[in-house]
Parts: sequence; structure tokens; C-alpha cells
Amino acid sequence: MTAALAPTAWAALSRAHEERADALTAGHRARRATGERHAIDDFLYDYYGTRPAVLRRWHPGVGVGLEPGPHGAAPHRQWRWYATDPHGTVRLDVAAFLADRADSVRFIRRLLSAISSRPAFTGCFGLHEWAMVYRQREHRHPLPLRLGQEGTDTVVESHQIRCTHFDAFRFFTPDAVGRNLLQPTRESQVELDQPGCLHASMDCHKWATKLGPTVAGELALDCFELARDIRLLDMRASPYDFSSYGQPAVAIETPEGKAEYVARQRQFAARAGRLRSRLIEVCDTVLDPDR
Repeated sequence: MTAALAPTAWAALSRAHEERADALTAGHRARRATGERHAIDDFLYDYYGTRPAVLRRWHPGVGVGLEPGPHGAAPHRQWRWYATDPHGTVRLDVAAFLADRADSVRFIRRLLSAISSRPAFTGCFGLHEWAMVYRQREHRHPLPLRLGQEGTDTVVESHQIRCTHFDAFRFFTPDAVGRNLLQPTRESQVELDQPGCLHASMDCHKWATKLGPTVAGELALDCFELARDIRLLDMRASPYDFSSYGQPAVAIETPEGKAEYVARQRQFAARAGRLRSRLIEVCDTVLDPDR
């Protein structure tokens, strides 16, 4: 038996969620209307396929029903994977969701649990972004390199690169691939992803999105906001010059920059760890609703 929210309660939660989502995506939506690109924020929408309209759609989460109001059942009754009982209460149809997404839920739980079981490694210093431009004259972002190409290459060559995340490693330049201590693959993701990795923490948003309506709105936006905050550090610590965006560099080529990066990395790891635990709990509830 699920808990149920009165119509006044779920309507207020839905409005608050929409307002928060709109505030988080306001810049992107304004730029999209004019065709303007943003080298920091666009990543969340391009790489993750994030859609503001989907992000602002509030879900109560698995285990929570929505009682009918004066105008009938909640609008969720028309949404995929929801069912309405004879009393008009709408709730997630877990069986229907699992029929379509059981394999994904099991994988997400396995990956997040594996990450949570490991200590955070904080000695990478964001060098994955530097490895993505190593010995390359053409770069993904139309921004200058802070140290120029030669200076950037020197930073890469003077450090041991230890990137554990395949979805960062796969963008390394050909000359940088062999410089990585590890050779991550999609198949080794569960064995290698670790909680200190900025990209693994950003991926909380990815997994929350894939879990769809099973994730309560607040948790979904918490994961998105974390990804947005991490992306900013990721770019500030990159070899690109973001001064045109008003963003000072975290100069990881210096001892001071490394210290700043590691301090922020640890903060994000702790924040992601809490969200990861909540996502694991969602997976557990979906896979065993009667537990």
C-alpha cells in the first residue's frame, strides 16, 4: 500500500517544483530562443539530452499516490506508467514500469552501489579535460587555451593521468590515450567508476533521468543542480580560458589550484554520495515494492 497525498499538498509540491525547474533552466531557455551557445551550460542539455519541459514535470516518486481533487484525478493519470484506482487515486504502476525498464533499474543499482562502496580518489586534478585537447589544434570549444597549446601539452606530460571514467576517457585525443594509467571501457564501468570522479557525480542526473517517474521531483532537481554546479568546476579547471564568461580559472597546474580543486572535489563527492544513496533506495523500492 502506498502513501497518498491530498490534492492541496501535491498541487503545492508540483507548483514549487515547476518554479524551481524554471529558475534552473532560465538561462538555457533564453539562449535557446536566440540561438546563443554556452560552453559551460550547454553540456547538460547536449550530452545528457536534458529537456527543460521534462525536468519541470513533477513526479511524486515511487510509493506515493495522488488523491483526486475537486476537478477529478491528478493529471498524472494520462502519463506513461501511471494507473488510477477505483477511488481516483493516481500512482506509479511499478509493474508496468518494470516491464519496460527492469534491466536498466538493475544496472543503475549495481553501478551506484559499486561506486558507493569505494573510497574517493582525488588525485586526478581534472586532467581529463586537458587530455581531450592534448596535441590537437582543433578543440571542442571556440575558446583560447589559457597556456596555449604548447603549455597545455606540457601540463599533460608533467602529470600522471588517472582517469577512471569511460565517458571522459573516450574523448581523449589519440596521443593522450596511452598516457592514462587505466584504459576504461564501457564494460569495466562498474568496476572502475569511483565517487571522487566529477563525471561519475554528474551522472547522478543521468541516472535520475533514466529512472524517470520513480524519482521524486525534489531528488531529480537536486541531481540536476549538482550536475550544473560540477560542470562549472570542470570547466574552470580545464585548459580553456573562461574569462569571457566571467569565470576565473582553477589553475590545477599550480599547487594552489590543485588544493582548491581537491577541496571542491571532496565537497561534491560528499554531496553526490547522499544523492546516490537516495537513488539506490529508489531502485530498491522499485525492484521490491513490498520490502
